[in-house]
Amino acid sequence: MPDETYEVAVDDGVDVPVPAEGEVWAVGAVVLGADGRAFAQRRGPRRRLFPDCWDVVGGHVEPGEGLIDTLAREVGEETGWRLCRVRRLLGISAWTGDDGAGTRREADYLVEVEGDLDHPALEWSKHTAYDWFGPDDLPRLKENRAPGEYLVHDLIARALRDRRDEP
Repeated sequence: MPDETYEVAVDDGVDVPVPAEGEVWAVGAVVLGADGRAFAQRRGPRRRLFPDCWDVVGGHVEPGEGLIDTLAREVGEETGWRLCRVRRLLGISAWTGDDGAGTRREADYLVEVEGDLDHPALEWSKHTAYDWFGPDDLPRLKENRAPGEYLVHDLIARALRDRRDEP
């Protein structure tokens, strides 16, 4: 996706933390399609972190980059879509990968995007598949994850539940 600057709408009341000096942050974007199903992509088997696991769109916040800027960049890089709206903070978590980078904080958001949702432009060198997940598909999000390591499952379940509860 070419470098471009555009405005991303952030709904009132959405918390957007500002990383403190020395903190390592990541962001995640739960994208819901028109049918209410959530997008996830399978990480490649050779990925250092969470190989062969389902994941939401997202990544690490670069030094000097804001969380919303990171969301927009990652959505574009990983799918070819354009982030247009941040609707809700789904949660902030802390996790430690096996890559030696220490503890990361992660802010995960429910977002809206523009683009061809039927044909995401995946980074095929990093991801091997994608799918759309509804309530009946949630157990698949636990594939290749140890008990208690269900962040992606729990995020998507929360987004789907919240969507059903909306007026």
